[in-house]
Amino acid sequence: MRARLALAGLCLMLALPAAAADYVALPGGSFNSVLPADGKAAAAQVAPFRLRTEPVTNAEFLAFVKTHPQWRRDRVAKILADERYLSHWADAGTLGDAALPRQPVTRVSWFAAQAYCESEQARLPSWYEWEYAAAADATRHDARADPAWRESILGWYSRPSSKALPDIGGTPNAYGVRDLNNLVWEWVDDFNALMVASDSREQGDPDLLKFCGAGAISLQEKENYAVLMRIAMLSALKAADTTNNMGFRCAKPQ
Repeated sequence: MRARLALAGLCLMLALPAAAADYVALPGGSFNSVLPADGKAAAAQVAPFRLRTEPVTNAEFLAFVKTHPQWRRDRVAKILADERYLSHWADAGTLGDAALPRQPVTRVSWFAAQAYCESEQARLPSWYEWEYAAAADATRHDARADPAWRESILGWYSRPSSKALPDIGGTPNAYGVRDLNNLVWEWVDDFNALMVASDSREQGDPDLLKFCGAGAISLQEKENYAVLMRIAMLSALKAADTTNNMGFRCAKPQ
């Protein structure tokens, strides 16, 4: 009798849907981004939004491809993901030893990340939203003026790329968001709008979130090299590209 009850309980657990991802509310407001809103010095205006508290994991992305098989690595359209897409998984439907369940999923394209977020009735965060959330440390909403904080992030950048990723679940920042600066690079919605020639910006380019080459000299917070490295990384990518250390998290409006 006890064995039948235990089996019934196991079956019930297997039938339950996966727990919903946690999102936390961020208040938004005026924010001095490294990319001035007018290309010169104006602060960015960030509307209130909700952000996933942790990056998407391998286990979560595996569940997604099982319910959205068009995003399996053996079925995905080549225009939507390059040949490295999920290549560290054992096969199209199994993680294996190189992709542990609680590690952040990587080797995902922008297209795949956006599709996953849509499955959570969400989207990828904008650059301003990501930068706003990532400026916080454990106690301060904006720790960017602290040299020790900047050095800690640069220390992560120096980690060998071949080193295995740790599981998610680091110390939350002042907003309650984890692992923004010390685990993986992260896709943002407008990654391909971060760079254009400075000449077009000076001539009234309507997309003022674009910078390139000599235009970088007008970036604010030049000492915040760690953030500028992220901009350079994102700007070098195409939407179908995947890398060993590019993951993502999702955002929602308030």
